Amino acid sequence: MNNSVGNTARLIGAGLRALLVLTVICGVIYPLAVTGIAQALFHDKANGSEIKDKSGQVVGSSLIGQTYNLPKPAPSDPTAGDDAEETAEPDLKWFQPRPSNGLGSNSVNTQYSLVLSGATNRSADDGAVNGKCTKDAEEGTLCAQVIAAKEAVVADNSTASYTVEPEDVPADAVTSSGSGLDPDISPEYARLQVHRVAEQNKLDVRQVEKLVADHTTGRTLGFMGEPRVNVLELNTALKALTER
Repeated sequence: MNNSVGNTARLIGAGLRALLVLTVICGVIYPLAVTGIAQALFHDKANGSEIKDKSGQVVGSSLIGQTYNLPKPAPSDPTAGDDAEETAEPDLKWFQPRPSNGLGSNSVNTQYSLVLSGATNRSADDGAVNGKCTKDAEEGTLCAQVIAAKEAVVADNSTASYTVEPEDVPADAVTSSGSGLDPDISPEYARLQVHRVAEQNKLDVRQVEKLVADHTTGRTLGFMGEPRVNVLELNTALKALTER
């Protein structure tokens, strides 16, 4: 009986010592070591890849896309319409990101104003007529969204001195990413917007072209991924340029 009690006590003691040691190692030493290494070697990334404007104010993260829309009309404004979730019109002073048709709103815990990331989950031929996306596509289908988006890109980015042709519109200008929060656009889409941004901000086209070139990132390690332009970084630089 005494041996049994003694063995049990020793097992409990060993378990408690193991618990204490592992708690200190895994719950204190390891997190502090990882945090210290991350802060020392990858300070910007460890803190959320923040982007700051020229005054030092944090304007967002380089990992999360933002929209650049005109303010929605107040509910009391007769032009506001009946749809409280109506999409705001893009503010054409800024470079525009990819569409974000897959984003949803939080309807469960309304204490917080959240945006739910996601894709449209529609097949590539959703709404296609005879295998092609045409203007005859049923409203609400992916094809109808793409056709409408392409028309909007052509109309918004054509200026008195520059005309955008439908075949010049790249795929990322009319399709959303898997998360709907892609922070980057292709250099082709950025260059397509140059004339409109220059006109809206009363800047020389060459200034804006240089801005795009300066913020174009090549393939990672020279072969992974595609060249890209971070929209938030580009618009932050654009704001600094217009405030000179």
